[in-house]
Amino acid sequence: MSEQSLPDGDRPENADALPEYAERVLDVTEVIPPGRVMTYGDMAEYLEEGGPRQVGRVMSLYGGGVPWWRVVRADGVLLAGHELEALDRYREEGTPLKEASRAAEGHLPRLDLKRARWDGGGRSQEHDGRAQGHT
Repeated sequence: MSEQSLPDGDRPENADALPEYAERVLDVTEVIPPGRVMTYGDMAEYLEEGGPRQVGRVMSLYGGGVPWWRVVRADGVLLAGHELEALDRYREEGTPLKEASRAAEGHLPRLDLKRARWDGGGRSQEHDGRAQGHT
């Protein structure tokens, strides 16, 4: 990960260490309830640091061990290269989808963000101190 891709103060001293910002992104990802999603921008706003690109970078480098399919693009389009796996998980979890029209490329649905978006409310006590900011 380049230094430019992390918010100030989160540059790793040890290349093997997970940056603090990445830990925070992954911690919040783990508490997004099944069937709900946050956009990359929502996550950055929730953490009060970074932006959608920084969150996306963390997810691309470190997100394989968390429910990555719950952090999504703001337009509801499924993650390129992982569409079918994500779609299986959304259907399994009951995540609201908008079915694609026959004219849509690939005929893949999009996420129904109006219904699926999670604002971070109702987090469990166990995680309250792990992500900065909101209660």
